[in-house]
Amino acid sequence: MTVVTAGLRFQPDTSRSGAGINGQRVGYIRVSTLEQNTDRQLDGVEVDRTFADHVSGKDLHRPQLAAMLAFVRDGDTVVVHSMDRLARNLDDLRATVRTLTARGVQVQFMKEQLTFTGDDTAMATLLLSVMGAFAEFSVISTRRDAEILDVKAAA
Repeated sequence: MTVVTAGLRFQPDTSRSGAGINGQRVGYIRVSTLEQNTDRQLDGVEVDRTFADHVSGKDLHRPQLAAMLAFVRDGDTVVVHSMDRLARNLDDLRATVRTLTARGVQVQFMKEQLTFTGDDTAMATLLLSVMGAFAEFSVISTRRDAEILDVKAAA
């Protein structure tokens, strides 16, 4: 059962018959390199159309992100594996989610089990900020760990 708290949904309804879902389910996938596989990000998640970028998430200048933003309409739901796939920093994440929700597009993050609807409640804003900050920290921490391993391997 989906519990709705103004602005976000916990345990999101991913069925096609969910109340409040009246548009298309549009997947967005991002990997950093051409060698990385996009298949696992939305594996088993039903979407009507998918946009996939094979570029760094360091900024919002991504061709398929732009195409997805141009494609979605009021009533659609953008489905993303996790917050760090949509944006690598908190400012870009908040801006993208606000841009979409202001147009009546819901944003659903599968890993975090959160759906943002545009109702700017204090709880929705807090969760987007806190979870987005954790996602940004995770990216920074992973990069630092990789750099340490590279230095050790070179020594």
